[in-house]
Amino acid sequence: MFRILRRRFLEVAIFLLAISFLSFLFVRLAPGDPVLSILRVEDVSVTNEQVEALREELGFHDPLLVQYGRWLADFASLDFGRSYMTNQPVMGMILGGLPATLELTAGSLIVMLAVAIPLGSLGALHPGRWIDQIGRGVSLLGAAIPSFWLALMFIDLFAVRWGILPPMGRDGLISAVLPSLTLGLAISSVYVRLLRSSLLESLGQEFIRAARARGLTETRIFFAHAFRHSLPPVVTVFGVSLGSLIGGVVVIEVIFAYPGIGKLVVDSIRARDYPVIQGYMLVMAVIVFVVNSAVDLSYRYLNPALNLQERKNR
Repeated sequence: MFRILRRRFLEVAIFLLAISFLSFLFVRLAPGDPVLSILRVEDVSVTNEQVEALREELGFHDPLLVQYGRWLADFASLDFGRSYMTNQPVMGMILGGLPATLELTAGSLIVMLAVAIPLGSLGALHPGRWIDQIGRGVSLLGAAIPSFWLALMFIDLFAVRWGILPPMGRDGLISAVLPSLTLGLAISSVYVRLLRSSLLESLGQEFIRAARARGLTETRIFFAHAFRHSLPPVVTVFGVSLGSLIGGVVVIEVIFAYPGIGKLVVDSIRARDYPVIQGYMLVMAVIVFVVNSAVDLSYRYLNPALNLQERKNR
């Protein structure tokens, strides 16, 4: 375990260094000038002298490698700098919006599990029957309907027409219902199909027939053997698709005006607020890396044969 963690620590250091350099480079090569955005926010008549003076103050006249080295030295001390637009510490802005994003992500995962597990499991237990047809229909609709269109339909139905849910903002857990429902339904389509196919494969294995021969109940066979055996592919896809989930959260936060870090980074991209964009990319990279590492470690619980194989290879 310690050997794995040590290797992971080295990997994350190299990974963060590469991500930080690429994000720093691409952000500065993108069109737009943050200096002009800053001066427009201050609502003054902009002159060339003011533009050049502010560029000099922010260090934009230095070579890119010098700018990156300066930023990397600050990052090593966990200083992400200050926002160009608000002059607030970037770390504080990200940590301030992170709870809202995690709240929305957790709600979306709850909706996804509430849809994918019953429909995928019942579809595998009753292939070809009406419940299986419903599950496949839901998965096809979820894959075909864009999440932003679904969000607009939910706003029109639940907020405008019926008036039972708030259309935007964050005012208690009830404000997270519509965005969580939108994103959860959008991502559940993949897992309904994946869980169904994985369960069908597991239910046809020799160990399932052996369990039936020992007289175990169908409920115990399903939950203690088949369901657990079918989870590794699902967990793998979740780790791989985490980036898509984060991208979906960004879109949903903008549509519902949800004050998370997704909306924060979109506003920062519009304003060319480099420090906030770079801080967001690094925080998201760490989250993705941590989740993928947790997925790798979970294999040792979900697939005990992997532990046995590693011991034989030592």
